[in-house]
Amino acid sequence: MAVDCPDLARFLRGEVAAAQFPHREHVRMAFEMLRRHDFAETTLQFSRVLRAMAQQAGRPEAFHQTVTIAFLSLIAERMEGDHQDFEAFARHNPELLEKGVLRRWYRPERLASERARRTFLLPEPAP
Repeated sequence: MAVDCPDLARFLRGEVAAAQFPHREHVRMAFEMLRRHDFAETTLQFSRVLRAMAQQAGRPEAFHQTVTIAFLSLIAERMEGDHQDFEAFARHNPELLEKGVLRRWYRPERLASERARRTFLLPEPAP
């Protein structure tokens, strides 16, 4: 696969250490992948890379399937606007740069569950 973004190429090759991969970079790499691939392919590949990154860091439990897919979903949905690059996207969607944004849709105990780490859980309806 030809990749015109060197940081994305490094990410996909597994050359990015978890310690040097803050939340903003998660969002940026998701944005770059979703620009190039459909949602299903991005979800599979992004999850594989993050899982391997957590494993290499000695923290396989750090990978969280629900958080990964929920963020990918939000990013993909917001990309429907006209965003030329990641910086424009980030300016128009600053809440996506906050780790806690999923609390709008998920109760903390649902996200903290082991089940949410292993598989994707849909948000529960608001009370």
